[in-house]
Amino acid sequence: MWFSTLRSILLVSWLSALMPGAFAAEPMLVSNSLNTCQEDSLFTASLFKVVYTPNNNTAFLNIVATSSVEGSVVFDIAISAYGYKIIQTTIDPCKIGLAGLCPMTAGKIPLKFNLPVGDDAASQIPGIAYNFPDLDATVRVFLNMTETGKSVACVEADISNGKTVDLIAVKWVLAIIAGLILCSSAIINGLGHSNAAAHIASGALSLFGFFQAQAMLGLTAIHLPPVVQSWTQDFQWAMGIINVDFMQDIFTWYQRATGGTPSTIFDSLTTVSVQVEKRALAVAPEAAVNFYRRSAAILPRAAGSLLKRANVMTGSGSYIVYGIQRVAFRAGIETTNLFMTGLVFFCLFVVVTIGAVAAFKGLCELAVKQKWMKGDTFLEFRNGWLTVLKGILFRLTLIGYPQMAILCLWEFTQVDSPAEVVLAVFFIVGMSATLGWAASKVIRIARRSVAMHRNPAYILFSDPQALNKWGFLYVQFRASAYYFIIPVLGYTLIKAMFIAFAQGSGTAQAIGFLLIEAGALIGASVLRPWMDKSTNSFNIAICAVNFINAIFLLIFSDVFNQPPLVNGVIGLILFFLNAIFATILLIMVIVSTTLVFYRKNPDGRYQFMADDRASFMKSQSQLTGTTELDALAATARGDKAGYKHGLDLDDDNESISSADMRRRTDTSNLTIPAAAPSGGYARSNHSNANRPHSPIDPSVPLFPANGGQQRAPSPYTDSGSLRGQSSGSPPGYGAQANPSPWQRGAGYD
Repeated sequence: MWFSTLRSILLVSWLSALMPGAFAAEPMLVSNSLNTCQEDSLFTASLFKVVYTPNNNTAFLNIVATSSVEGSVVFDIAISAYGYKIIQTTIDPCKIGLAGLCPMTAGKIPLKFNLPVGDDAASQIPGIAYNFPDLDATVRVFLNMTETGKSVACVEADISNGKTVDLIAVKWVLAIIAGLILCSSAIINGLGHSNAAAHIASGALSLFGFFQAQAMLGLTAIHLPPVVQSWTQDFQWAMGIINVDFMQDIFTWYQRATGGTPSTIFDSLTTVSVQVEKRALAVAPEAAVNFYRRSAAILPRAAGSLLKRANVMTGSGSYIVYGIQRVAFRAGIETTNLFMTGLVFFCLFVVVTIGAVAAFKGLCELAVKQKWMKGDTFLEFRNGWLTVLKGILFRLTLIGYPQMAILCLWEFTQVDSPAEVVLAVFFIVGMSATLGWAASKVIRIARRSVAMHRNPAYILFSDPQALNKWGFLYVQFRASAYYFIIPVLGYTLIKAMFIAFAQGSGTAQAIGFLLIEAGALIGASVLRPWMDKSTNSFNIAICAVNFINAIFLLIFSDVFNQPPLVNGVIGLILFFLNAIFATILLIMVIVSTTLVFYRKNPDGRYQFMADDRASFMKSQSQLTGTTELDALAATARGDKAGYKHGLDLDDDNESISSADMRRRTDTSNLTIPAAAPSGGYARSNHSNANRPHSPIDPSVPLFPANGGQQRAPSPYTDSGSLRGQSSGSPPGYGAQANPSPWQRGAGYD
């Protein structure tokens, strides 16, 4: 028994509610809203705040209630925790001498006072009630007429102890770990350990994707238990939902300046309560929306604006927030500022990354000039940093796509201001088109590689420009699953649509999530598209947990009409399951990343992939200068480790279907070198006449066979000779006793 006699405290308890997210300096039970639990309730409260502190056994009440009840009533009180009813009792206000409630009179009832609580009642409250985070306890009170026994009002309050798992420290730790792991993969790749870098980057992206999936659970309009709300709130930073006070003022000003009307929920908290919808509020939102639709006939413009923005106001004057607005309210962000908050933080993320890459380039050049580090350290990055930067920007677009897809699509339903709608259109269309075009580029390159070499890995991993620019889309997958980025983008976009467009129906979102996650789990388990067994296991486990979470969401939607106890227990299971799983993922990624830095050969920690990408994905610093002739050729040509100069903003010249590429691979323009055996060459030329030919000359790594192009070849951008023309290489090169690593990996030795 949490509360026993409760002669005094029961009156307080039925007016207690939840405000999760605050740290309690001392034990307490708090409330910030009073919710109606039946239609046409004759007792409501627009403002309600109650705090009970056991140290002084006093309950402070601040209430503005409206009563339409006249006559003597009896309070039928039920207290439950996690859906399990632990107390049910009846109180007659006339017997305990409550002035103003015996008998009750119609009118507005402002109450602000301290209520002493007896020691006998306080002693029955167990200590866990003050310490267990995100306490899910509810008090429901029916007001029954004494004469007829008819219920004329029903109100309920959610009890909280002020403790929560929604902690700022947790958010900072998760964000810092994810950022450091992503940076570590870039540094390791710059040092030439491409295999290790690919594994670390894959793990970091999968971990970040799991964080975003957790945040998406909280963005749904499904009634979530308090602990689930708080847990998912820990990951909202991954969606760009971060509260900075001065930025909120700027967003509000911008919205007004562009013709919008900002919401003012936080400005009215001193006079109006805000109900954070959870599983027990199934009646209140529907009644509130019906009331608001009736009001829209009287005030169509104002009412329509509020209803459109989903800031639903009840008949008592309080607000109800759920779904995306619930996340915004818990983060301290006005609903109308949420889109701009996510948009600006994504842009800041991109700008800061560009600055960091440019600064790192400058530091590397300074360090080499001052001889603080060797000249070949980060050589690939220093020589081709603009190409690397473009690849990083593409990767940032992929990381931020779930966030921007949800917020942009949701902005279409809110129309906070015309300018914000234009921004939403620009970003969702721009990012979708960019990622779609990049994915199609990868598919065309892979198909070209298959046609030339019967292996998609050859061109995808042999050309540094292709790898640095487009590798973010396929390095985490095995070479034969280069196409899998298309299902990933589709999965993200469809999920975003359900979250943004189905805010009015939690059941639709739950069913949609279940189907989406089931498809993702089946596809991942059957295709196993990731690079190796361990990476497949890592990602399939994430898909399995996401699918289990989707099942839990379906249960929370009350589609099975299960008792409240089931929701309470499932909420705890979801929290513990995801907390343990997230901890395991973090430990695995942290340990894997740390061990790489302590190994002399980081690539040796991982098995070579079956697609033989390691044979092609050799570092340029390893390939150039393998012989004196290579170094001499590089000096004579003025090449810088195979990177072309300048910022290539026009990639049309890199199209594998361009006329330039067709000209490079046109066998009709080839001549047979005099030194070549005519018979053998003719047979080779005849047998390959109808096949696409590789623009790479495997006999001369990273250098074209002709002297017309003054830069290293790209398999689909630069000039090169055909495989059959290998006999036309510089004299003496083909007779090397030790062929280059590229030759050995490609099978030309």
